[in-house]
Amino acid sequence: MFIVKRSEANPLISPLVNNPWEASAAFNWSPIKDKKLLHVVYRAVSEMDHLDPTHRQTSVIAHATSKDGEHFENRAPFITPDTIFDAFGCEDPRVTKIGGTYYTFYTALSTYPFSAPGIRVAVALSKDLETVTEKHLVTPFNAKAMVLFPEKVNGKYCALLTVHTDQPPSVIAYAEFNTLEEMWSPSYWKTWYENLSSHTIDFKRHNSDQVEIGAVPLKTKNGWLVIYSHIGHYTDGHGAIFGIEALLLDLNNPRKIIGRTKGPFMVPETYYEKTGHVANIAFPSGALIDGDRLDIYYGAADTHCARASLSLSHLLRSMAPHGNELVTRFAGNPILAPRAGKSWEEGGVLNPAAIDLKGKVHLLYRAATTHNASTFGYASSKDGYTIDERPEEPAYKARMDFEGLGRSENMGCEDPRLVEMGKKLLMTYIAYDGATPRIAISTIATEDFLKKRWDKWSTPETLSEPGVPNKDCVIIPEKIKGKYYVYHRAGTSICADTLDSLDASKDRITKCIEVLAPRRGMWDSRKVGMAGPLIKTKKGWLALYHGISEHGTYRVGAALFDLKEPTRVISRTVGPIFEPTEDYELKGVVNNVVFPCGTVCRKGIIYIYYGAADKVTCMAKISLDEILDILTV
Repeated sequence: MFIVKRSEANPLISPLVNNPWEASAAFNWSPIKDKKLLHVVYRAVSEMDHLDPTHRQTSVIAHATSKDGEHFENRAPFITPDTIFDAFGCEDPRVTKIGGTYYTFYTALSTYPFSAPGIRVAVALSKDLETVTEKHLVTPFNAKAMVLFPEKVNGKYCALLTVHTDQPPSVIAYAEFNTLEEMWSPSYWKTWYENLSSHTIDFKRHNSDQVEIGAVPLKTKNGWLVIYSHIGHYTDGHGAIFGIEALLLDLNNPRKIIGRTKGPFMVPETYYEKTGHVANIAFPSGALIDGDRLDIYYGAADTHCARASLSLSHLLRSMAPHGNELVTRFAGNPILAPRAGKSWEEGGVLNPAAIDLKGKVHLLYRAATTHNASTFGYASSKDGYTIDERPEEPAYKARMDFEGLGRSENMGCEDPRLVEMGKKLLMTYIAYDGATPRIAISTIATEDFLKKRWDKWSTPETLSEPGVPNKDCVIIPEKIKGKYYVYHRAGTSICADTLDSLDASKDRITKCIEVLAPRRGMWDSRKVGMAGPLIKTKKGWLALYHGISEHGTYRVGAALFDLKEPTRVISRTVGPIFEPTEDYELKGVVNNVVFPCGTVCRKGIIYIYYGAADKVTCMAKISLDEILDILTV
């Protein structure tokens, strides 16, 4: 598990109107370091030439330098269209230094209008990234994005390239050479291409995907790290989704994949990734390792150069089998299951609130009939997993019209969350009248709760507006800057609002300040919602949240919010901290669901109480320090 942090200075290189050759766009950059400077080469695009009969914009490869990695100087054209094979443009460079020579591979455009046969790989050789000493056409067939490994493997020079990029489906393939000159040998490539299938490495997850090599491979202790572009739904008509992914190749056999991310760890989210010449693109074209920091250099919306960073060790760990799972499930799960003969819970016991009081974990769980009429049951445990007490009757029932009072199906009280404020407990939950789910609130004195005086629950009120579906309400149980911070889910995102009072007769949720949104193409692409109450730590408010994928699987992620400004997200996990893997999570009333509503922290261990497959209640543990280490790296 890991997080990704975009540079606060992004975009780092943008078009410059005063430079005609890069007035329209500057993107898809490739970095290389020497002792004093960071060198980058990037694609630069001119404005349209209105005197050219074709009205084309021309691409060149530019070079720039930086002393601090954020401010770039000496921007100038480096590789320009001046041969038959690149007469109509030079695009998307990748640079590797071998000996004292820089080998910059780029996309060479030899025909206009552009067509696949005229889009090929070329290479420029240079001693200083300012003057080109040689140029060669590399591939005689349609290909892009060739990267040369920075050192020999088993005595051979090695490369990866994307073949048939403009004649989908594309493939990523491996090539090796006895000499550097062999890289531009027509006879070598003729033989190689005739046996393309034997050189192909399967980067794809689905047949409808498109893949393209991104950065020059980086050598790590675990293998060759390859950052690449994975474009989901490229050919199936559902709208292409650009994502950045990674995999590991065996150090001694780079044809062999030994680890990979389960999906994209970056998708377009920021304005500079969503708006530009081609909207919604984050395209990796370079990477560097600096200690334990991995920097990803990428093109944003085919307009800007940007950078993001992550922990290399966290990334490598996540690429191992089950590397994303941070939780340990209780071996005796489920801890609660429907009891025979109890009609009020025969349909499922799930999604429990949890609170630690007087040495016991107290659970309020949603209990559903077979007709989906919901109430709340009570259970308690001293050790957090062995149930010591579970009364025969519900602890909370529908009492109001907005809870569906008078109905016998598709109604009731759902998915509670509990916090303690002073000497009383505050419960937020979903009140469902059979038409619109709304956020409701009820309170009870802590003493009455501990003595199970269920008749002492206050008359419930609704915190959300009528006629507007709203769910997953969590309240920070203290005022910050004189306000209560309330999280809720309106639509598909986690929203926040600030209230002067938690008395629903005086104040209600009226705003949706979006704090966490679904990420298209990732595990939480359809909806996100807050799980249990936030945990206050020295580093921020720790939140667990559930995310729903495009295929309907419910997983759990984590985010950290600023202590003084809880609408500001400090960080968010790239992947889920856990997901349905066990039979009781995979099969039930609703398959493939893990859904927490309650957490308890004891001696640095977070106990997560969750509904599994909308049928049973389970428990898992996670180290508080471990998740904070990931979120604050």
